[in-house]
Amino acid sequence: MRCLLVAAALVAATPAGAAERIVAVGGAVTEIVYALGMGDRLVAVDSTSTWPAEADVLPDVGYMRQLSAEPIVALAPDLVLALDTSGPPATLDQLRAAGIPLELVPDRPTAAGTLARIRSVGAILGREAEAEILAARVDADLQAAMASGPDDGTKPSVLFVMNAGRGAPMGAGEGTAAEGIIALAGGRNAITGYRGYKPLAPEAVVAAAPDVILAMRETVDAAGGAQALLDLPELRETPAAKAGRLVAMEGLLLLGFGPRTPQAVRTLATELRAAASTAE
Repeated sequence: MRCLLVAAALVAATPAGAAERIVAVGGAVTEIVYALGMGDRLVAVDSTSTWPAEADVLPDVGYMRQLSAEPIVALAPDLVLALDTSGPPATLDQLRAAGIPLELVPDRPTAAGTLARIRSVGAILGREAEAEILAARVDADLQAAMASGPDDGTKPSVLFVMNAGRGAPMGAGEGTAAEGIIALAGGRNAITGYRGYKPLAPEAVVAAAPDVILAMRETVDAAGGAQALLDLPELRETPAAKAGRLVAMEGLLLLGFGPRTPQAVRTLATELRAAASTAE
């Protein structure tokens, strides 16, 4: 704790809007900071901040839900800007106790939540006008992307899979970012009855009969490629696997709910429209 207090003494009391040394925690937060033209103020990011390329070369303070205070305080930031799902709480308390300004941004995987996140970051950084312009553009793009999905009232079922290649694959249940992006694209989550992410049982997947399998590109690579993923025992008997309907996207693009969310929605919505048109 002594080292935290010594390092904190180097941090001047700075209004958030005038912060010159910012640590961003949460990939969407980092994307928004860059989109608002303030990327040059970032001194570090967390491990989920993989885009744009400039962020990927900054010092990494660790995974957003498993942060440690010491490496953050050692950077002498005058602002830590984090999603409100960051933690653990004890680390956030340590940062506050060390005198590090900490601002939390709402993390809600919905269209409204995405716009609120942009406006929140803009307000904290004193870039309200720029954030409003960005939010308006994202909203318009998002509405157009949502309109590109199935138009006949069908909602193809989508199974989101992660961790394939490292034991039993995990499926996304209710209340997840995966469920949120599926809904925006005009689909429905194939998994119901539990919240969060849990290992998939083969019989449950067969019963869910997903029309489309959705995964992060990192998951596909870990499984050994698209066909290897579709051939997993938990997935191979599903309509999606038999038809080869797999959508893979960069994880932050797919689940980040940042400024690029319309791109993710458009890609998935196009696939769902195709799935709906070929369904028997």
